[in-house]
Amino acid sequence: MEISGRQLIAGRETSATSDSFKADNPATGDALEPAFYEATVEEINEAVEAALEAFEIYRSKRVETRADFLDAIADEILVLGDEFLERTSAETGYPLARCSAERDRAINHTRQFANLIREGSWLDARIDLPDPTRKPFPKPDVRSLMQPLGPVAVFGASNFPIAISVLGADTMSAFASGCPVVIKGHPAHPGTCELAARAIYAAAERTGVPAGVFSLLQGRGHEVGTALVQHPDITAAAFTGSLAGGRALFDVANQRPVPIPFYAEMGSVNPLFILPGALKSRAPQIAEGFVAALTQGNGQFCTNPGIVLGNESEDWQRFSALVKEKVEAVAPATMLHAGIHKAYRSGIESRCENEDLQVLGHSSENPDDAKLEAAAYLFETTQQGIVNDPTLLDELFGPCSTLVSCGGSEDMIALAKSLEGSLSVTIHGTEKDLADHRDLISILQTKTGRLIFNGYPVGLEVCHSIHHGGPYPATTHSHYTSVGTRAIERFVRPVCYQDWPDTLLPIELQNANPRGVLRMLNGHRTRDAV
Repeated sequence: MEISGRQLIAGRETSATSDSFKADNPATGDALEPAFYEATVEEINEAVEAALEAFEIYRSKRVETRADFLDAIADEILVLGDEFLERTSAETGYPLARCSAERDRAINHTRQFANLIREGSWLDARIDLPDPTRKPFPKPDVRSLMQPLGPVAVFGASNFPIAISVLGADTMSAFASGCPVVIKGHPAHPGTCELAARAIYAAAERTGVPAGVFSLLQGRGHEVGTALVQHPDITAAAFTGSLAGGRALFDVANQRPVPIPFYAEMGSVNPLFILPGALKSRAPQIAEGFVAALTQGNGQFCTNPGIVLGNESEDWQRFSALVKEKVEAVAPATMLHAGIHKAYRSGIESRCENEDLQVLGHSSENPDDAKLEAAAYLFETTQQGIVNDPTLLDELFGPCSTLVSCGGSEDMIALAKSLEGSLSVTIHGTEKDLADHRDLISILQTKTGRLIFNGYPVGLEVCHSIHHGGPYPATTHSHYTSVGTRAIERFVRPVCYQDWPDTLLPIELQNANPRGVLRMLNGHRTRDAV
């Protein structure tokens, strides 16, 4: 399938400027063809106008049509074939197996959203029947359910070019809710973005969905994304990336004349606590699992464990030695793009100069800067070192972590209180450990969206129950997830109908309940008709 490098606006190719850029192969430094054109203000306006026009048509489509559209997207992702995976690999340095796994994840979550909207209970339909005889005032007929917001802006993530980009849960949850999407492609993998966009258009054509339901805008700088968030007809936006980038766009969204929700997934240190019982009984296994989690994807996951805490003891020293040995055996690997590589190198240099940190170990093989390779690094400090320099708790994106020696449970509790929000917190322990550290666990529950016991934060399970979010700075809205079917809640709002004629109500609120969705009727869950 040919890659044009142009904007794809409601299925049409456009290029209103000669200003362009190319993607690079991070492993070789070679520029990849073709050139991609920068979206202009006029093209941004055109894309949002097309989305707004499509909104009224798309939201009124039968739920089955929207579900069929999502299933068709899943089908068309496979139709892209090996060419899609090869382009993704060339733009990211990821091996083909990793790209294939991401494709599978995108297909699975797309079908999950299709099944979710067919089932219908996500709408949270509620009916309180009238009582004209109630005193002192008659009770009205009140009904409500979730309805889509309108055109949504989505930003592709650099570290998941398939599963958190054009084909990610942000896009699919918006489609499932009834919202059109205008996406800002990531400049590090623009070809992957375009191929994915073409799969969406093929699915729209198959299912009779208006092409304006989706547009892809390309751009290497911040201007396109900023203008998109500022557009008055954009009703919400979703972003995965750096704290600096997410916070800047969050501020733009809130400084609009009419602010909009901006759902950003940003920095997360994902602390891992090892309690005494587990440290004594399973140090080798924990060390192996930790290093695997730290270096998976070359540390380029939002859930890599960036800090590990344990009580100073012989068992802790044994654990530290095991981790050092395993980190030194990790071969350097290519990072996603030059920007991430530069930030990682700079962060490592800064930490090596920090008097409160000591280098415990790093990859024994030297990285090749020409291939944007990163070495794995492990630092160590004490609880007092963190007190002296709280910036040591900041995320460094890449295969780097810090072991923190604590003097006992009081030190752990003090450190837990000083933590900022994270996407995950992991605890390794025995049942007795948990009983002995209830105060610690109580604090950690306030610091994260996902509390893991005797596991590791990478390898996120994409399912209905998952919550991939957390208190700031992990995300801008800790109530919401960017992974799993609850992600649909970001792009809907409740609408209430009072004393409305039955035939003019949304079908899920009508007395007969023709779709058979689960509803709350006078405070009780049921699928029964009124």
